[in-house]
Order: sequence, then C-alpha cells, then structure tokens
Amino acid sequence: MDHSAIAKVAAVDPVWAAVRAAAENLARTEPALGGLLHAAVINQPRFEAALSYHLARTLGTPETPAMLIRQTFDEALSADPSLGVAARADIVAVHERDPACTSHLDPFLWFKGYHALQTHRAAHWLWKRGRKGMGLFLQSRASSLFGVDINPAARIGKGIMIDHGTGVVIGETAVVEDGVSMLHGVTLGGTGKERGDRHPKIRRGVLLGANATVLGNIEVGACAKIAAGSVVLDPVPAGCTAAGVPARIIGCVDVPEPALEMDQRI
Repeated sequence: MDHSAIAKVAAVDPVWAAVRAAAENLARTEPALGGLLHAAVINQPRFEAALSYHLARTLGTPETPAMLIRQTFDEALSADPSLGVAARADIVAVHERDPACTSHLDPFLWFKGYHALQTHRAAHWLWKRGRKGMGLFLQSRASSLFGVDINPAARIGKGIMIDHGTGVVIGETAVVEDGVSMLHGVTLGGTGKERGDRHPKIRRGVLLGANATVLGNIEVGACAKIAAGSVVLDPVPAGCTAAGVPARIIGCVDVPEPALEMDQRI
C-alpha cells in the first residue's frame, strides 16, 4: 500500500491502519511469518474482514470448517457495526494498558484474551437472535482454545482488557460495562444453582485483579478495585478497594480509573 493510501486509511480507521502497518513491518523483519501476516491482515480489505478471517481459521474444526464459521462472523459484523467498533476499542485498551503489548497487531494476532472476547461478541449476537446452538459452539471452542469461558448471554461493553485470559469465567447474567480491565483467573459467578439474574454487575472502569472471584447478583461500582485473590460476596461501592477472603472494603482508590492504571497494589 502506498503512502497516500495509508494516510487515507489512517484518517478513517486509525486502528486498522496501525494493525496493517505493524503487520507489514513484521513481514519484512520475520519472513517466516509472511504467509500468516499476508493472509490474516495485509491482504484483507478492512478490519472486520481480517478479524473474521483470523478468528474463523483459529476456531474451525474438521466438522465445522473455518469457511462456515467465517460466514457467521461476517454476518454478525455486517449486521451490527457496533461489534467492529467494540473490537477496535478493545485493541486500543490492550495497547494502552498492557506494557507487554508493543503494537496494535499484538492483541489482534496473538492475545487469547482478545480473541476470546471477540468470539464472545459474535456468540452474544447469535444468542440474542435465538441461535443458541451456534452461540454455545463458539463459547465451547473459545473455552477449549483460549481458556476463557464466557456465557453467550453475558453482556460486555467495549474498551475491555482481559490480560492473559487463562481461567477467566463469566456467567450467563453477568454484566461488564465499558472500560473494565481484568487479569487471569477472574470469575464472575453465581452462588449456587438458583436461576434468574444471579451474576455480578461490574460497572465502568473497574479493575479486577488476578484470580479475583465475584459471586452473586451484586454490584461492583464504577472505578472500584478488587485486589488479586479476593472473594467478593457483597456489593462494592464506586471508587472503593476491596480485598480479602471474604473481601472487605479497605479504602478508596487513589486514581480516577483503576482499570487504566493497572496498578494492583493495595
């Protein structure tokens, strides 16, 4: 792509431009990855097409080949443009908050927390349209491949970072609002076999530390911080820090949005 074309893409879709530029640079420096980079990014016409291709090739099975899965992703991304907006916001969130992320390409190609989240977005779209079987298939594949198990009915906002991802579990009636960051091993679960609305509501800007467990239909208020390893059984007010087993309120956060700072110290 020539410089004028790159400038035009950057003006209308800066995240896609950044992903493409990083892919082109990596293809020059790591020729062994050239085939993957050209197929998944460089030869794709737009962000949504690249995302659909890359996720489908990862999730495909002999019985449900990548081509058919890609058709499902393409349908969802075309019907609901907000899915592409959220996927871009998630890349920006990871790039801004994860010091191990060196470019916008990293989460797009390599980070399984990002892949699991985008798979969930498609599964949730299917779920809302009554296509629960396909939604559960995508959930199962994401759980097996990425170690992240998100029920298709869970509602998740944009600008989310799931760092590392291994062991994250998010239940059916959970809500995760915009701008939340969570580390590996986080559980948003129920407290038994009751039915109905039974999972946590995580408001915007919350930081959930590694292996934090939040159980029941309780609210973690905006910009709160849950310390690593805590078990939260009661509501946490906005802007507060909770720690311990069971968790207790130990004070107020010292930054406006803990999810952006990613400081897990208490």
